[in-house]
Amino acid sequence: MKNSKNIVIIPARIGSKRIKEKNIKIFHKKPIIYWTIKSLNQTKLFDKIFVSTDSNKIVKVLKKFNFENIILRNKSLSNDKIGTNAVVIDAIKKIKKRINLENVWCFYPCNPFIVKSELKEALYKIEKNLNSLVFPVVQYNHPIERAYEIKKNILKRLYK
Repeated sequence: MKNSKNIVIIPARIGSKRIKEKNIKIFHKKPIIYWTIKSLNQTKLFDKIFVSTDSNKIVKVLKKFNFENIILRNKSLSNDKIGTNAVVIDAIKKIKKRINLENVWCFYPCNPFIVKSELKEALYKIEKNLNSLVFPVVQYNHPIERAYEIKKNILKRLYK
């Protein structure tokens, strides 16, 4: 069984409500997911990149660009009520059958402006504390249900 220190899982479903098929919308003449994968590859920080999807349409787009690390997931893991954690856990279970994993990263498909220096900083923090979870937090005005607050150096979700 192969070892992979850093793998990426990109959860890409077809059923976006606000922007139809946003993960494969054309952005600078290519689907937006293409740019996200390309940006991740260019960092040279990851051993393997996987896309978890429920959509044959997304699979066709990925294969057009010779991307083969595709994990098909059940439609039950692709509705509005399913969180990212369930999708990533499903992907990990399937990947672990082929690869020994050390660090698992999750990036959304509409994320083409990845900054290598920020990823290196996150990797440094993870390596300092191996049982850590690192994720970006930005100031925003909606949806409030996803809001967090920091009190005494502890990040807490405002709403359950």
